[in-house]
Amino acid sequence: MAAARSNPDPAEEPCRIQSVKLDNETLVRWSAEVEHERQVAMFDLLEANHFRLIDGPIGPYDLFLGLKDTTLILEARPVVDAEPVELRLPMRPFRTLIKDYFLICESYFNAIKTATPSRIEAIDMARRGLHDEGAEEISDALAARVEMDRNTARRLFTLICVLHVRG
Repeated sequence: MAAARSNPDPAEEPCRIQSVKLDNETLVRWSAEVEHERQVAMFDLLEANHFRLIDGPIGPYDLFLGLKDTTLILEARPVVDAEPVELRLPMRPFRTLIKDYFLICESYFNAIKTATPSRIEAIDMARRGLHDEGAEEISDALAARVEMDRNTARRLFTLICVLHVRG
């Protein structure tokens, strides 16, 4: 699954992701809720992001995300004539956080069907808190190799979680 930003001007915005592709080999058929989260994350990421490889070629970048065993493969392919840069990030340290995020998302999706507005709000606050924590963890883990803003890290965390969904 790939998404691209419409009419990007590479000369104007070199520190950004211009397209995102998720690994087709690890993709499964998602529930409607997960598919919606993926679409929103990709749209928001492409609308506004800050992403720059430290000590690497300038962007904008076409980004590829995939999982191999317990490792995230993040490949940034510069639009300029330069070699892609592959970053590998072990996912084991994120396992509990991703599991907790899935559990709270499931609670949230169930709650919006029957729960009171105050219960939905409480669950959503917990969900956002875990999302922020995940974004911070991803940002910290990649800090020596990638400069990104908070919202970019949040969207990447969502997409990393989507990659962990199994059929």
